[in-house]
Amino acid sequence: MAGSTLATMHFEVDRQDLRQTRVAEPPPATLDPGQIRLGVERFAFTSNNVSYAVAGDLLDYWAFFPTEAPWGRIPAIGLGTVVESANPDIEVGGRYFGYYPMADELVIEAGRRGADGFRAVGAHRANHAAFYTDYREVTTDPSIELDRIDQYLLLRAMFMTSFLIDDFLGDRSFEGASTALVTSASSKTSISLASCLAARRDIAAIGLTSDRNRDFVDGLGLYDRVMTYDEVDQLDPSTRAGMVDMAGNPEVVAAVHHHLGEAMAFSVTVGATHWEAPRSEPTPLPGPTPEFFFAPSQAAKRTEEWGPEELQSRMDAAYRGLVEHSDGWLRVEHRQGPDGIETTHRDLIEGRADPRSGFVCSMHTDPLT
Repeated sequence: MAGSTLATMHFEVDRQDLRQTRVAEPPPATLDPGQIRLGVERFAFTSNNVSYAVAGDLLDYWAFFPTEAPWGRIPAIGLGTVVESANPDIEVGGRYFGYYPMADELVIEAGRRGADGFRAVGAHRANHAAFYTDYREVTTDPSIELDRIDQYLLLRAMFMTSFLIDDFLGDRSFEGASTALVTSASSKTSISLASCLAARRDIAAIGLTSDRNRDFVDGLGLYDRVMTYDEVDQLDPSTRAGMVDMAGNPEVVAAVHHHLGEAMAFSVTVGATHWEAPRSEPTPLPGPTPEFFFAPSQAAKRTEEWGPEELQSRMDAAYRGLVEHSDGWLRVEHRQGPDGIETTHRDLIEGRADPRSGFVCSMHTDPLT
């Protein structure tokens, strides 16, 4: 099948100033042997993608889909269909779940991975974990409900991260803590973690959030208690507690550490939803040294210990509880075309998106169904 003759469209951000964006229109690439062309149907755009951009250089997210400096292409969980193939193992027509650029197409060097998927194997992806390079055929994957495909795009990858955080801490018995504090409690990654924590009997979860989002977070019914950031000084310093920081706000982290001091059991950094929080040289904090959580490392550990099928089975079982719960609060919003993507980007980086909203975007202007 012949590829498109029109210019492709890619949404890009300035890596030094995330407010600056453009839509680049390079000519479509001719396929080399082993490559495939996927038409990008739709992708989820959440605060998690903002975290990818903030950590783009640190964690090599910009290398997923390279472009000319100073611009960057933010990775997003999405769906794409093979529209052209120069790979004898991958047929035209397959519909795949995985990481895509915010664009209308993706050309990728692919290697078959089992009967139902492939892996991106280009040189610029060689250092990336399978967590980020695997693509799964949606019509043959029993964990994917096609009538809930938008929920899947919005929640599945973030749930996987949160499941692995919960597993990582549980494997360490939460360092003896009886309470886990979760910042940016309204974010979908934090909600996913709260869903996992709620299934445990030995740990209480406190959601830390802004005053604007307090009622929403409280209404979820997943946290044992909800507090705003300016109420950190009301935490009981005699209770051993740990923190999972999704916000990436040094002031909040410091406030919790200084208030709890040696009663603090762990301090794990995951995201950066508060991407514009003032940054300064790190200074020693009371309590445990904050450690960065990298989900692929825990996934690799459990894959080795449990096997990939068992890890997938456990995640699938836990995920079903979250997606059913999300029926009561998640509002899917479709946004089309470059303007729709730009509007979503602006809403997220300015922090004005309703936490109930889940944005599913497409570079195409035809309505999504």
